[in-house]
This record gives sequence, C-alpha cells and structure tokens, in this order.
Amino acid sequence: MDERQIEYLIRSLGIGATYRGYRYLSYGIQLCLKDEDYLLSVSKLLYPQIAEHYCTTSYSVERDIRTVIKVCWDRGDKTLLQKIALRPLPAKPPSGEFFDILTAHLRQKSIPVI
Repeated sequence: MDERQIEYLIRSLGIGATYRGYRYLSYGIQLCLKDEDYLLSVSKLLYPQIAEHYCTTSYSVERDIRTVIKVCWDRGDKTLLQKIALRPLPAKPPSGEFFDILTAHLRQKSIPVI
C-alpha cells in the first residue's frame, strides 16, 4: 500500500498534517497493513512500535492518536468514516477500532476486482 493513499484517506477524514498524531496514525496503518497482529494488541504492540520509530513514548503516541480521532469525529468527515466502517457509528470509535476501520478499508481497496 502506497503511503500517499494512506495519507489521502487520513486527510479525507479531516485530519491535517499539523497534528503529531497524523504521522503516528499513518505509520501505524502501514504497520497494521503489513501485520494484522498489531490490531490485536494496539497498546502493547502497535503504540510501542510507533513510539520507537518516532523516538517518543507510547503514552504520547496514544494521546496524539486519540486527539486526531477526536478531530475526525468532531470536525472531520464523520459521514465518510461511517461509510468506510460499513456500519453506523453511534459514538467516536476507540483507537483500536479506528485503526481496524481504516486498515480494512485500505486493504479492501487494494484487492483486484475480478
């Protein structure tokens, strides 16, 4: 999956590159696309891996990703998020679910249509 496609999706949801969580989210999605096990343990596997890559703490990564999810939910394109989630979202999704929604959407887009 091309990094530009990931960033296009994130921007389409209303999350700008001015947030630290933007880069963390982008890199985290790349990791999840390579290995789905990251989705099973976001706090114990994914956040530490992102933190190591960006020379920061897991706590910072978690906080900054929560921030961009809140930005998406409060001021972004909630309709697009619900469309790619393939179901109604009655409340702001937690981080793990957010990663799962975006990863599944991008993975589905890369499957060739026969």
